[in-house]
Amino acid sequence: MYLSNRYPSSISLEQLIRAYKHGIFPMADSRKDKKIIFIDPEYRALIPISKFKTSKSLVRLAKKRPFEISMNKAFAEVIRSCATINRTETWINYEIENLFISLNKLGYAHSVECWQNKQLIGGIYGVALGGVFFAESMFSYISNGSKIALINLVARLWKSDFKILDVQFLNDHLIQFGAYEINKTKFKQRLDKAIGLKTNFYFLPSTDNDFFNCLSTFLQARIETS
Repeated sequence: MYLSNRYPSSISLEQLIRAYKHGIFPMADSRKDKKIIFIDPEYRALIPISKFKTSKSLVRLAKKRPFEISMNKAFAEVIRSCATINRTETWINYEIENLFISLNKLGYAHSVECWQNKQLIGGIYGVALGGVFFAESMFSYISNGSKIALINLVARLWKSDFKILDVQFLNDHLIQFGAYEINKTKFKQRLDKAIGLKTNFYFLPSTDNDFFNCLSTFLQARIETS
């Protein structure tokens, strides 16, 4: 599972991007641990973009526009919240947090945020390379905050013709959205094909109205193909 034991926090952004292109991602043992471990798991969890599953209640909620949606408006706050909200421990140490904030400034890492009364209440972040989005973590201060962020992310990936939504490890929470596992060999075969695509995460505008229009189109397409 581990590519190597430990790396110092001085890893470059170029090395980090290269690792993602090979299907390898960073983690830490704890928030305060200064070392980074690179993970190359035998099985990888994916969420199917075009066949994303969601409950009828979440669809109804999303259509009511309970939150304002934005993109990359508060990336640093999102990753910090993912590391600290409703958690006793995390794999996101300060070194990983700072690396991803730098990736965001370079246009590789992105966050989708949910706001209520001008307060950040949920979000998700990850890395976009070619036709692949590597989702890293999500958080929610209130019920459904992270789910609304996720469904808006998936709709944007669908509309922008992304091919892979990687969520690393399978768990019960992700299974409800249709997440499934494939082995390392199959994942890297799919990754090699998708990583070279000219897909652009900025292909669509990103106002709250733009997100809602994209989500509405996505939900309608799901109904028509079901």
